[in-house]
Amino acid sequence: MSKEDLLVLKKEVETCTRCDLHKTRTNVVFGEGSANARIMLCGEAPGYWEDQKGRPFVGNAGKFLDELLSIAGLKREEVFIANILKCRPPGNREPRPEEIELCTSFLNKQIKIIKPRIICTLGNYATSYILEKYGFKSDSMGKIHGKVFRVSNLSTQLKIIPMYHPATALYKPYMKEVIKRDWKLIKEELK
Repeated sequence: MSKEDLLVLKKEVETCTRCDLHKTRTNVVFGEGSANARIMLCGEAPGYWEDQKGRPFVGNAGKFLDELLSIAGLKREEVFIANILKCRPPGNREPRPEEIELCTSFLNKQIKIIKPRIICTLGNYATSYILEKYGFKSDSMGKIHGKVFRVSNLSTQLKIIPMYHPATALYKPYMKEVIKRDWKLIKEELK
């Protein structure tokens, strides 16, 4: 699997009409980054600016994400950034279960192509989906943020690290230092 496989998948996602979100999107937000990334970041869904530009994390939360990546000793081009939904829910509402069910096959294919060593889930929806996909029970973000869940079997060696969504710091500035501490953990996990 390679960069070409990602491009083929991207074309498939760009023409997707599985759920009603295709009717209200401006752009599909497939995700971006290295096809050989050691770390994959998985968020919830595109917001307004992401929908406008067709790129993940380009609004205010994206600016904070860039700062967090720097804390972990990473650059955007070294990671792959995706969401569980590839289209923006109207009014930035929360993803609906049927939308998650219909869209996550694309995320699963991205994971299969990229084969990251670490998946950092950003926020509750991404965390619940990824943990349950790999057989773990999800819990509140307050209890599991920054913890490392290890997946080890014949086909997979993977660490899953649930993280607060970067937007949390925008709405709850007192959480900024907690979030930064969690990203220092990623730096340690990469050693």
